[in-house]
Amino acid sequence: MKKILIILSFFSIYNLSAQSTNQNKFRQLYDLLATPNSYRTAGGAPGHRYYQNNAHYVMNLTLNDQEQKITGSETITYVNNSPDNLEYLWIQLDQNVRSKTSDSYKVSTGDINSLSDRSFRRMFPTFDGGFNITSVTDKNGKNISYSINKTMMRINLDKPLLSNESFELSIDWWYYVNERSKIGGRSGFEYFKEDDNYLYTIAQFFPRMCVYNDVEGWQNKQFLGSGEFTLPFGNYQVNITAPANHVVSATGVLTNPDEVLSETQIERLNKAKNEFTDPVFIVNEKEAIKNEKSQVKSMKTWKFKAENVRDFGWASSKKFIWDAMTVKQNSKDVLAMSFYPKEGNPLWEQYSTKAVAHTINSYSKYTFDYPYPVAISIHSKSIGMEYPMICFNGGRPDSDGTYSERTKYGMISVIIHEVGHNYFPMIVNSDERQWTWMDEGLNTFLQFLAEKEWDYNYPSRRGPAYKIVDYMKGDKSNISPIMTNSESIHQFGNNAYGKPATALNILRETIMGRELFDYAFKTYSQRWMFKHPTPEDLFRTMEDASAVDLDWFWRGWFYTNEHVDISIDKVIPYKINTNNPAINKLATKEKDDKIKSNDISNQRNKDVQTYIQTDESLNDFYNSYNRYEVTEREKKKYANFLKNLSKENKALLDADYFFYEVSFTNVGGLVMPLILEFKFKDGSSTLKRIPAEVWKSNNFNITKVFGFEKEVDSIVLDPYLETADTDLNNNSWPAVYHPSTFELFKEKSRWQSMKENNPMKQKNKK
Repeated sequence: MKKILIILSFFSIYNLSAQSTNQNKFRQLYDLLATPNSYRTAGGAPGHRYYQNNAHYVMNLTLNDQEQKITGSETITYVNNSPDNLEYLWIQLDQNVRSKTSDSYKVSTGDINSLSDRSFRRMFPTFDGGFNITSVTDKNGKNISYSINKTMMRINLDKPLLSNESFELSIDWWYYVNERSKIGGRSGFEYFKEDDNYLYTIAQFFPRMCVYNDVEGWQNKQFLGSGEFTLPFGNYQVNITAPANHVVSATGVLTNPDEVLSETQIERLNKAKNEFTDPVFIVNEKEAIKNEKSQVKSMKTWKFKAENVRDFGWASSKKFIWDAMTVKQNSKDVLAMSFYPKEGNPLWEQYSTKAVAHTINSYSKYTFDYPYPVAISIHSKSIGMEYPMICFNGGRPDSDGTYSERTKYGMISVIIHEVGHNYFPMIVNSDERQWTWMDEGLNTFLQFLAEKEWDYNYPSRRGPAYKIVDYMKGDKSNISPIMTNSESIHQFGNNAYGKPATALNILRETIMGRELFDYAFKTYSQRWMFKHPTPEDLFRTMEDASAVDLDWFWRGWFYTNEHVDISIDKVIPYKINTNNPAINKLATKEKDDKIKSNDISNQRNKDVQTYIQTDESLNDFYNSYNRYEVTEREKKKYANFLKNLSKENKALLDADYFFYEVSFTNVGGLVMPLILEFKFKDGSSTLKRIPAEVWKSNNFNITKVFGFEKEVDSIVLDPYLETADTDLNNNSWPAVYHPSTFELFKEKSRWQSMKENNPMKQKNKK
């Protein structure tokens, strides 16, 4: 028995050693991917035992506009569809990230000279915005034991929640709303000092159930500010009580329009449901200005219902202009709407709702028809943020109504991006607390496609391969692999947004081609609608639906911080030896003559009289012999050679082929296809696309021979900048250098230049 154990141990050690030394970049991803099972298949689809739990909410909320305070009560019905009995339940208390004792403040770093006003507030908080839980009871009104651990709350059950059973609990709470411009955050209020009004964009405002699934169990990682939210699907009934002169918008459908809207507003809203070209104003700017000056003490309750959503967001202000139009789909029509203060015009009334409609049309083409009844864009001055059916978006003109090109496209892009988040992660419900890139990266990729469908010349920030080059060639100590937990990422925007979006674009344009990629990506999207996918599910589905082995790509782009830098090291031209003595001897003569004429001694001895010139007796047969003349014997030998050649080989000789031995080095470590443009002496050119598998035998150095009927003048590697190659100076033969530039005179900061670049304002001044 001991001998058997020793032998087994030896093989185990040998196996591990073999795995650790196998650094071939084309090895399969078995060592990195979770093992397929009955919940998630090897093809990337939900398995026959796949499950997900649900959480249904009934809520009553009150907005206190004088104190910027929200008070709420909710009843949660949690449904355990898992095969497991749950001893306790976990609930997210995300507002506790704003508690003065929050770990997000404690782990904030920075030196004293780099502290901005906002980062200083992060280290030394004065605002206390955490949840105040006042009651937790069961359906009978009995107090439930609970324990709060920072941004998480454990519900201590008297007995386990059995599989296929549900549990009902009620929670009462309140908290103070944060001012986004001072404290930051994904939700909060904006204060308009000039008219003493508030605009609220509210989210993470209620205790929310955590996800329990087959991968993580309870996803109860603490919220530190970066890793966003993982939530179960459910149905929501939410009643929002706000000042009577406020307009309220929220996730879902307004179920009591007769109680909160005027007859005129209801008529306009119904008209918008049949308007497919231009938005209809439900509340126009003139009416909004009048409303924001009004003063009331009464309150109104707006009632919303949403089905099969993973979250809920809402907005409220008496400043809102409201417009809407309908987007036609094969499956169902969608009401696209925008809510914005007058400060958003003229940009918002011109672009917002049409950007919402365009996003739905574009994204649905690559994924699935938008399944919800409404899609809403809310204007806030701060950064964008997304929730089911509703999002908060920046992009504000100057006070005189003019705006820079950067502001215009920034606003359109953020609307596309945030509305696009309905698809990822609101419907394809990935784990944001673990993997930011699974929603931000995929969404940024689709945003790029939508931007180019908006305007061919759209100035997209992310997507094209060349735009990620500066990041990828940077200091590796400050670059994380994409497959890094959301709270541990270096360079958040590049890592979670830019690089994965670029990777998908390279897959689509260069590795797989549009047809294969689009089919596989749509398959992933539709397989995981209203479900919880993992990275493995995406990787496997893309391969499963396309028959393209992409393990090398996922490994390099997602699991390492290597970069693309492929160099052309050496090019050696060859020609076929035709064995024709006339051609060969002429070539030899030209070569010899060139050497003689270039010899410095020969050049300087042209006027020197030689001995054999003065004494002819020194001349013999070899002084007059022409070594380059073809002999009769050589002619006969060549004729016999041709006689024995096959028809195919004779045609190859007649074509007079030119061959080029090209050596490449993979400097950056990331294997990629070779895309080579050969330009010929006659001015024509041809493109050769060689799959990345050309590196399969040697990941770092390869030599390949190319043949043409024409003589090559130059070779360019990656001529269309498809692969994110970080050094173009080694991409050409003969070498072509791309000098870097430096700024000699620095008059203004880059930020100042951006702020002042407003040609519209300058024209108006003239």
